[in-house]
Amino acid sequence: MDDIQKAVLETFHSETQELLTELESALLELEENPEDQELIDRVFRALHTIKGNGGMFGFEGISRFTHDMENVYDLVRGGSLKINKQIIDLTLAARDVIAEMIKDPEGDDPVVKLNADEILRAFEQYLPDDATKEGEGSALLLDATPDIDNKTYRIRFKPDHDIFLTGTNPLLLLKELTALGNATVIPNLNELPDLDELDPEKCLFSWNIILTTDAGIDAIRDVFIFVEDRCQLTIDVIDEEGALEDDEEHLRLGDILTERGDISRSELDEVLGNRSPLGRELVDMNLVQSEAVESALFEQQVIREVKTKRRAEDAATSVRVASEKLDVLVDLVGELVTMQARLSSTAAQLENSELTTITEMIEVLTADLRDNTFSIRMIPIGSTFSSFRRTLRDLASNVGREVELVTQGGETELDKTVIEKLRDPLVHLIRNAVDHGIEAPGIRESAGKSRAGTIILSASQAGADVLIRVADDGAGMDEEAIRNKAIDMGLIASDSQISRKELFSLIFEPAFSTASKVTSVSGRGVGMDVVKRHVDSLRGTIEIDSHPGVGTDINIRLPLTLAIIEGLEVDISGDKFIFPLSLVEECVELKREDAESVNGRRLANVRGELIPYVRLGDWFSMEGERKDIEQIVITNMGGSQVGFVVDYVVGEHQTVIKSLGKVYREIEGISGASILGDGSVALILDAKKLVMVAEDNVGGPDTVSREAADIGQVPN
Repeated sequence: MDDIQKAVLETFHSETQELLTELESALLELEENPEDQELIDRVFRALHTIKGNGGMFGFEGISRFTHDMENVYDLVRGGSLKINKQIIDLTLAARDVIAEMIKDPEGDDPVVKLNADEILRAFEQYLPDDATKEGEGSALLLDATPDIDNKTYRIRFKPDHDIFLTGTNPLLLLKELTALGNATVIPNLNELPDLDELDPEKCLFSWNIILTTDAGIDAIRDVFIFVEDRCQLTIDVIDEEGALEDDEEHLRLGDILTERGDISRSELDEVLGNRSPLGRELVDMNLVQSEAVESALFEQQVIREVKTKRRAEDAATSVRVASEKLDVLVDLVGELVTMQARLSSTAAQLENSELTTITEMIEVLTADLRDNTFSIRMIPIGSTFSSFRRTLRDLASNVGREVELVTQGGETELDKTVIEKLRDPLVHLIRNAVDHGIEAPGIRESAGKSRAGTIILSASQAGADVLIRVADDGAGMDEEAIRNKAIDMGLIASDSQISRKELFSLIFEPAFSTASKVTSVSGRGVGMDVVKRHVDSLRGTIEIDSHPGVGTDINIRLPLTLAIIEGLEVDISGDKFIFPLSLVEECVELKREDAESVNGRRLANVRGELIPYVRLGDWFSMEGERKDIEQIVITNMGGSQVGFVVDYVVGEHQTVIKSLGKVYREIEGISGASILGDGSVALILDAKKLVMVAEDNVGGPDTVSREAADIGQVPN
């Protein structure tokens, strides 16, 4: 397969996937609003375009497979067939078959063929006996073309003088014609006699119509199908989606008049030397009627407007770019940010004012380039949310639940890589909400709830993070069952006193499940630990809150992007570390007299408030004398304040994240590394992990030493 064929195939795959997503979304909405004509039209258009694209790109199997479905929805559009759950189920199943078909250009998969045949046989019951035969020959070839682009037509309609005697009203034909698109109708009145000679039974009008439409020439001829033998009708294409973009001469008045046959080229040439406007000269010389000039001027104006609009749309059109190319671009921008930092550091050392000025300008340009590059990778999370409607529908049907999905904040943008990695965790959470959270309809009614449960999937931006919420109004979690399971697994002692937050966090342990039986949806003890691992890999946090009979609320906090963060550079015993700036609340001095030990817990007195802290030098077993005045970086995550003591704070640093090697990847408290302006390496602190450890244990030196010994010293 050559490069051109690959590019064509990639285009077909990309466009068809978008159409399948649109089809699924429209079908799920149609199931809730079966009378909504706009949704029916959306389904029909998606099927029609998929069929057309299949024919154009050589996927004839897809084109033929979609044909009968399109016919069924054409009957629904026309009102002769009512939409029902079975039709929607069949169409969703067909949507999945098409998704498999586009992966198999040769159409050799026997399972896909079998599924397609079964679906087509099911659809045929909704079609008239002759409908499945219609269009298998030439008509199918005609329909195999995708929706054509807009064309602009010149239509000249001159009815016979006695057309009124047949009961035909030409104005109704014009009304039907204008419904096909954007139309300008210009009447020709040059045959009208004086009023005393007018015969009201004769039609002495004719019309010139300029129509811009995507309906096609056959649809235009269909308007006049019953009067074509009682009129003079000409239909000419005068503009076709860019075919005449560079042909400015087509817009000249003289060319329009000669093309329409209103004047000959020789007569036109005789008057072209005059300085007066061409239209006025032609009328004054009695070469054309004033109505013809007026009609031609209308046509000229319409064509100009069509082209101007198209050029504006073309200028704003989107460009498809492979995600791999975006990844390369982000990597290059990251390297550029690193080199720019080194340039700034070098300029500061040289103390050259001219070099410093240039460096500052480059710094501004690099920041703009970085922000614009990352904005390209940012996509709304709403499309991911919408894809869960189908998942939820199938799951609810499988376990006998009635569930509604409410999505909020779909316009919130996240890095595409984050969204891709977030999909699996969200699927697990939705599965658990359906199977463990939402009660059966009868149980809900007996508890005074509505039969249908509600799952809320929302997103919102909070500074440099995004908050994802999955909530349900189901039975809530059984705290006693979780405690008993944790005791059985040896996770906690039978007499331990832990908070509700700590108790709920136990469900993220591997193989933890309180389900009494295994179902096709859940109950095997896998899923929530996978969720935790995925969220941790995204440098995020996850928290659970639940109340019996009320429901469960799960909140995930994620960074906007995984490539570059704003950081706070600190120094510990001569080595550099970086805190994610989004977690830093403030930095204050820590004097010896402000550091207190209360019941073995390390606490710092900050403006009269005691804040627990961890001395990072002790945590990482780094040697160095303790200073009389140190710096404490106070972080806030989930409402909990924890301080981290460092030697001193260097300042803000634009941090390009580099992954650690396999040897250091599992070290607690370190999430990555970055290259500083002087070329040295700084470790990025996993502040969220450190906060969790500090919340559990902010004891005295002995405890910290044991923790450091367990983890091992991080090499500089």
